[in-house]
Amino acid sequence: MSKSPLNKFTLFRLAVYLFIVPGANYLLTSGVFSAQYNNFNMGQTPLIPLSEIHHGGPPKDGIPSIDHPVFINASAARYLLNHDRVIGLHGKNGAKAYPIRILNWHEIVNDGDVVVSYCPLCGTGMAFNSPAADFGVSGLLYNSDMLLYDRETESLWSQILGKAISGQRKGESLKMLVVENTSWQNWLHKHPNTQVLSNKTGFSRNYSKSPYGSYESNKSLFFPVRHQSRRYHPKEKVIGLELNGLFKAYPFIELDKSKTNVIHDNIEGQAIEVHFNSQHRSGFIRLNSGEILPTLTSYWFAWYAFHPETEVYTFIIE
Repeated sequence: MSKSPLNKFTLFRLAVYLFIVPGANYLLTSGVFSAQYNNFNMGQTPLIPLSEIHHGGPPKDGIPSIDHPVFINASAARYLLNHDRVIGLHGKNGAKAYPIRILNWHEIVNDGDVVVSYCPLCGTGMAFNSPAADFGVSGLLYNSDMLLYDRETESLWSQILGKAISGQRKGESLKMLVVENTSWQNWLHKHPNTQVLSNKTGFSRNYSKSPYGSYESNKSLFFPVRHQSRRYHPKEKVIGLELNGLFKAYPFIELDKSKTNVIHDNIEGQAIEVHFNSQHRSGFIRLNSGEILPTLTSYWFAWYAFHPETEVYTFIIE
């Protein structure tokens, strides 16, 4: 695997950026793009090694966040198909769906006091509570996962860690919210009054197509990661859980083997229920009390890269 900051996938992302963003060639030739860390002040002691931060291709804000999201009623979301994936969030303002076909092109939605982020390289959709959320796409990666930045201090934040790794806010963590990565059909069935992010974003993008081609299904990784495991296909989806400082992954391929859609498990004496919908390729985890826990649906390689000490659920025939 190449460790060059301009490997073939970086060049691919750059090509997409140059194609869709007017004036991008000027930025490239004027030298704005040339800074290794997109002109962010990394400081002397970031929380992760500088050698493991990689340039993803576009410059800072080259992938534009959606800062003034417009939501529509479900009945008006005629651009969505039943099988389309959404990041579903049920908050104080009710249920909202953020289609991945839009997030693929923007990666961040600043929605009031919530920031919704999606990293296409890791398959990770996450939401965090952050007063007056105002985050942008840095164009930098760690373990192939996006680094966000907050526009107030320009601190860099690891999406999967939910933590600032450099800048004035280094070491601070964001509160992770419960989201569900599921099909539009399933989310709509569970939340018929949901609001949906409009595809009228103010940007000219082809939301009917993904800019990442077959990346989701092939085995290729285009950026280095610290830890790798060949236990599963790199893009095998897992539900990842952190509970009381312990990490555990529930691979879809293992959950598919069960004849029931509810699996009972125990982590260090804490009983949990893993609810998995094989038809809609989604699930959630809750305590016996009914409390739903924040979890992360991701590719196997991404979960393992950040949590090599993870336990892994395997189906056992009783």
